[in-house]
Amino acid sequence: MAATPQSEWRPRHNPWLITVTVMMAVFMEVLDTSIANIALPHIAGSLSATPEEATWVLTSYLVSNAIILPMTGWLGNYFGRKRVLLSCIIMFTFASALCGLAWNLPTLVIARILQGFGGGAMVPIAQSIMLESFPPQKRGAAMAVFAQGVVVAPILGPTVGGWITDNYSWRWIFYINLPVGILAVLMAKWVVEDPPYIRRAKSATIDYIGFGLLAVWLATMQIVLDKGQEADWLGAVWVRWFTLTSVVAFLAFIWWEFKIDHPLVDLRVFKNRNFTIGLILMTSLAAILYGTTAQLPLFLQTLMGYPALQAGYAMSPRGVAAFFTTMIVGRLVGKIRMRWMLCFGFVALAYSSFLLAGINLQISKIDVIWPSVINGIAISFIFVPLTTTTMSQLGQAQIGNASGLYNLMRNLGGSIGIAFVTTMLARGAQAHQALMVGNLSPDNPAFRQQFAIAKNMLTHHADAVTATRQAYNAVYSLLDQQAHLWAFVDNFFLFGLLALAGIPLVFLFKRPQYMKSTAAASH
Repeated sequence: MAATPQSEWRPRHNPWLITVTVMMAVFMEVLDTSIANIALPHIAGSLSATPEEATWVLTSYLVSNAIILPMTGWLGNYFGRKRVLLSCIIMFTFASALCGLAWNLPTLVIARILQGFGGGAMVPIAQSIMLESFPPQKRGAAMAVFAQGVVVAPILGPTVGGWITDNYSWRWIFYINLPVGILAVLMAKWVVEDPPYIRRAKSATIDYIGFGLLAVWLATMQIVLDKGQEADWLGAVWVRWFTLTSVVAFLAFIWWEFKIDHPLVDLRVFKNRNFTIGLILMTSLAAILYGTTAQLPLFLQTLMGYPALQAGYAMSPRGVAAFFTTMIVGRLVGKIRMRWMLCFGFVALAYSSFLLAGINLQISKIDVIWPSVINGIAISFIFVPLTTTTMSQLGQAQIGNASGLYNLMRNLGGSIGIAFVTTMLARGAQAHQALMVGNLSPDNPAFRQQFAIAKNMLTHHADAVTATRQAYNAVYSLLDQQAHLWAFVDNFFLFGLLALAGIPLVFLFKRPQYMKSTAAASH
């Protein structure tokens, strides 16, 4: 039987030229998810906003980004992938210029919303184009390049953002997108093309109800994840209402998408076992990746006293390790069983998290760099085979829809990881402080000794009453520092357990068909 035209289609241009083109856009977009974090204090001061108000610069981007992600498959089918990609790059680049020119906080938030809409569809569309441009047996190498953008960019974001903000201005973290965006538009217009089955699908109807339910579900959930800790989670009335609204909209969205003939998001793709397992593992990986990226600089700055830029430098080896490892992993895909690469990756990820769980206040920078390098290697060994295996059982026509959902769960997993870190650090520190404060008693010999030493030192600089008060403050400050340290330790340990929990799911993957045929041919 002859193969279908859909399976025979190949782009006219070299797939690697297409990869370079779309990866310029991907790296630019993913870098912007984290590059603004470190510049928030500067943005707040420049635009006369409070630090709490300035966080809407991040939240607005995440909300609009989340809403557009699962719609990517429908947008690509309705308008054509090339047209959507070009529109996204143009919108993202224009919004970046508007961000740099922003004269007040509302203008910046509106520009970030536009940036999120443009960037949200850009990454899954680029991933779909890359997967379709290569034959199945070469997709591992393509996903290795894709991983270099998706994994390395958020790690490098704080370092790049800190350097630009310190040496120039926070506005330049947005202006640097302009030359990259313009070049990406020109290249995409030249080399990207739509496969024949995309051209045939432009008659699809618009699912307005599905879009409305999707927007309400994801917007309310993202705001709760981002702002919940500030509002004491369910202790705030608005959080309870937003959570209820999100759950109801989510259930209504699922019911509606299965009911209609032309859904906005084709949820039937979840019947594919590899895809469903891959989404669960990607959510866990993203939670660990973004949670560690948020937590480690916080530890270095608040407890170790590192400046922001030095904290970024301490983490940058993770991005360097991930960058070079993905090139090696791309060559191993197809030669080594995917599940063994994934198992190695999750074991290494757990090991790096357990190493970080051994931190204390006397560690040197190398004690942070070494686990970070292992972490970067582990993420590369997971991301490339995980993406390849997740998409391996899908037809080309399903890839656009699946890529949108896959990247949505990557973003939501990251939001969950960051929300977990901020909540557990605050509440874990309180819990440890409550446990340790009982030791600050005159009946405790260790406390009496430390208190006496502190008081004797301070007596040389103040009267007895003042020295006593300052000694109590010094001891309490040490207690508070230790309580926060234990909260960091607990979080890293839990990340290690979460990484180990992913290993049993790896063995539920079906082996990709093209790998079976390759193995059979070699015998």
